[in-house]
Amino acid sequence: MAAGLRKRGRSGSVAQAAGLCRQWLHRAWQERRLLLREPRYTLLVAACLCLAEVGITFWVIHRVAYTEIDWKAYMAQVEGVINGTYDYTELRGDTGPLVYPAGFVYIFMGLYYATGRGTDIRMAQNIFAVLYLATLLLVFLIYHQTCKVPPFVFFFMCCASYRVHSIFVLRLFNDPVAMVLLFLSINLLLAQRWGWGCCCFSLAVSVKMNVLLFAPGLLFLLLTQFGFRGALPKLGICAGLQVALGLPFLLENPVGYLSRSFDLGRQFLFRWTVNWRFIPEALFLHRAFHLALLAAHLTLLLLFALCRWHSTGESILSLLRDPSKRKVPPQPLTPNQIVSTLFTSNFIGICFSRSLHYQFYVWYFHTLPYLLWATPARWLPHLFRLLVLGLIELSWNTYPSTSCSSAALHACHAVILLQLWLGPQPFPKSAQHSKKAH
Repeated sequence: MAAGLRKRGRSGSVAQAAGLCRQWLHRAWQERRLLLREPRYTLLVAACLCLAEVGITFWVIHRVAYTEIDWKAYMAQVEGVINGTYDYTELRGDTGPLVYPAGFVYIFMGLYYATGRGTDIRMAQNIFAVLYLATLLLVFLIYHQTCKVPPFVFFFMCCASYRVHSIFVLRLFNDPVAMVLLFLSINLLLAQRWGWGCCCFSLAVSVKMNVLLFAPGLLFLLLTQFGFRGALPKLGICAGLQVALGLPFLLENPVGYLSRSFDLGRQFLFRWTVNWRFIPEALFLHRAFHLALLAAHLTLLLLFALCRWHSTGESILSLLRDPSKRKVPPQPLTPNQIVSTLFTSNFIGICFSRSLHYQFYVWYFHTLPYLLWATPARWLPHLFRLLVLGLIELSWNTYPSTSCSSAALHACHAVILLQLWLGPQPFPKSAQHSKKAH
């Protein structure tokens, strides 16, 4: 009798679960149009896309040939450290000297041992596939909190990009490692874990220096939230971690380590450029051109900081004060303020980069939906935004790059910059909007 009651109870709970599932599917079918348009369904659509990506990514690994570019060089550079060489000027691989900070060495040392001294390429591809899925998860969590991007756009961010799948699982570059740490950092900042967020940000910088393009935005957010004195401990975390990670190399040859791992004057080859193919090679290599790009980069950052990010009516120098002593009462930063500032800071740096190589696409690929859909629909129709997204993808998939593909890429970047400049200000209107939404 007791067994019968237990069986009846189990069958009842199964029937109840099945009924709830039917109700959920029926509601989803009724709201199928809203499912693709309303940001509140981001997590549901994200779950479906992540499941699809598991199959797609592992299909790519098993069906598309792996291409060796930098992996063997990474392993050779790491092997030099394992063998006891701590002088960065003596660490080299097949494609050149070691030019990445110490965090890269430690992470790829782990990969060196996990892949049988770098010989098990399939294992490395599987690890990078997990890294890709982790990146998607972190990006979707960011988009869920901002509630800006309609879920149908995520299909183009996931399944439709051949180049990004290639960078992760067919080329095994170090750029994805840096970016997954960066997105983890942003999620921590959104959770108001500023110390841990700065720690992860610094760790991402220690893998590849491109993450510093987010640094102006992060500095602005720290000053806005804490003022100068309050921001110093967070900046100390960033600096302290860099010193701690690089200590063995700094003790051996400090000048060699700093000049190699943080080489801001590094020269790029014209043959690999994606964004400047339409200019003469002599101009591309000219120092004056590099300085002009740097001046434009800094000028635009300053303009955005003065006119877009800081709009309280006080001088921007008021950010140096303690928030409680400012004329305008401090308000907690909203998710959109944090994400908009960081993504825009990085994007401005991308627009004025001296050169973009194919693997650099992941520096901003996952931020493009937010940058394009951050402004209301009346500013740009969905179809035009998708066209811009498609042209950017096409430009990055054109190999070798052409004058037309580079010019198209700059035109798309200009459209995004223009709408970011003309669109609604993230400070302070988004804070008011967020309060109404809550």
